Amino acid sequence: MSTTEPTPPAYPVRLSVAYPDRELNRLTTAFRIILAIPIVILLETVSGGQYTPSKSGEVVVYGAGGALILGPLLMIVFRQKYPRWWFDWNLELQRFGNRVVVFLALMDDRYPSTDEVQSVRLDYDYPDVPRDLNRWLPLVKWLLAVPHYIVLAFLWLASIVVVVLAWFAILFTGRYPRGLFDFVEGVIRWSQRVAAYAFLLVTDRYPPFRLGA
Repeated sequence: MSTTEPTPPAYPVRLSVAYPDRELNRLTTAFRIILAIPIVILLETVSGGQYTPSKSGEVVVYGAGGALILGPLLMIVFRQKYPRWWFDWNLELQRFGNRVVVFLALMDDRYPSTDEVQSVRLDYDYPDVPRDLNRWLPLVKWLLAVPHYIVLAFLWLASIVVVVLAWFAILFTGRYPRGLFDFVEGVIRWSQRVAAYAFLLVTDRYPPFRLGA
């Protein structure tokens, strides 16, 4: 009698980028860093940016919002709640940020939208806090994820090299080599899982050490 291993449930953080099976715009690819400046500035304004303009330590805040981390942590620990609008804000901000990253990584030649899905699909499962989350684990998740930080540091360095190679490939052929695309997509996916676990606190399931879905 044969038995089969039960399929583990899908990880509650899912990211995919649609592969552009078409010729990409070579001109916008060539000047992608310059073209991305306005949308990067816009992303920074909703990510809680600030700067210190003088030696006196005066801090000027030029944006608002940013990822909500401390608030959900306190609510989970003391109230065992994760307000839905906080969850939705974090998810939409991550979606927007990932569209900008994908544009910078040359994976899509459409200018990043502030609200449309485009080629990036990112979803989190909304947690039932008393059932799905340990109220004390948020205090140490950032520390438990240290092995991921180390691996991701090397993966992002490799991604920079891969994107440079893809830049040349697109300029000469108009295509993003599928193997290079899948690697960069995997690094983004891995990073998103770690962020959702360690900082956005939407799941207690430890992120897998893999690039694939």
